[in-house]
Amino acid sequence: MNMWTIRILFLSLCTMGGYAISQVRPESIQWPSSGFLGCVIGAGFGWLLIALDEMLKGFSLRAFSATTFGLVLGTVVAKLIDSSGLFEYVETPPTRWIIRLCLFLSFGYIGIVLAMRSNKEDFSLLIPYVRFVPRNEPVNLLLLDTSVIIDGRIVELQATGIIDGLLVVPRFVLSELQQLADSHDALKRERGKRGLDLLKTLQDNPKVSVRIHEGDFPQEKGVDGKLIRLAQNLNARLYTNDSNLARIATLQGVTTVNLHEVARSLRASLVPGEPILLRISKEGRDKGQGVGYLADGTMVVVKDAQHLVGHEVEARVQSTIQTGSGLMVFAELRDKGADTGFISRA
Repeated sequence: MNMWTIRILFLSLCTMGGYAISQVRPESIQWPSSGFLGCVIGAGFGWLLIALDEMLKGFSLRAFSATTFGLVLGTVVAKLIDSSGLFEYVETPPTRWIIRLCLFLSFGYIGIVLAMRSNKEDFSLLIPYVRFVPRNEPVNLLLLDTSVIIDGRIVELQATGIIDGLLVVPRFVLSELQQLADSHDALKRERGKRGLDLLKTLQDNPKVSVRIHEGDFPQEKGVDGKLIRLAQNLNARLYTNDSNLARIATLQGVTTVNLHEVARSLRASLVPGEPILLRISKEGRDKGQGVGYLADGTMVVVKDAQHLVGHEVEARVQSTIQTGSGLMVFAELRDKGADTGFISRA
């Protein structure tokens, strides 16, 4: 049902209610045409509430609940101060009434402001043994950092169904992507635009649930610290490509997934003597060497293949070395006379 349909129905009910009151209690409206004036008053009341609805269009249920909680808390504090006997020396009733009015207004306002600025973690300090978990929310929350969004592999992982849950993107991460997209550096600008495009792709996918989280931690200066605090607050799993962030988060008890580590663990193991098929893309560092790459990005150094740059060759694995940047494979050209089948990894 359209919102304006509901408003028109509500306005009609208010108008009829005003007319009904004018007929039941005609003495309340001292006017010759009491029915007409009752309709006008009812319609005016309805339009007043509709205008108030328009003014509060950006006011969420979370903000309303926080405002109510802050108002109640401020009123309780003001009531305690008023009942403490601090103003008993004020004998004039009008003066005491003004003092009480200022007291309740001041603490009500302070309570509302503090509640609006607070986050879920602050409320959990007030109620340490109660957790409010919506029943329709997935329990598995996946918190994404900037590097994972720019990387883009999260889109493919989500499409395969390997990971399942609600993807949470903090507002401060979105702001960092926007800053990168507006950067004067061409490389940073390209990375920022790529991250925003990939995030839009995730949001447009009806099978993927993505939510922008408004929580922030002003006391934390860096994005990494905010991500760790938010992951702790939401009890979420942090997805990142930053090894240092992953280590710090793990030390603080946050479950972390490093996509680089996931990709490395999914690489097919190569054993000495295994035949492979790949394309030699460039010359190696040493004389006579040719360098090619497997489909997962693993670099293969092939002996005596310098003259085969640009060609597809069959090679046999000699040895593998695990380096800081990944796995490096050393191979030699396979004997053409051998009848052993090869494995295509190009």
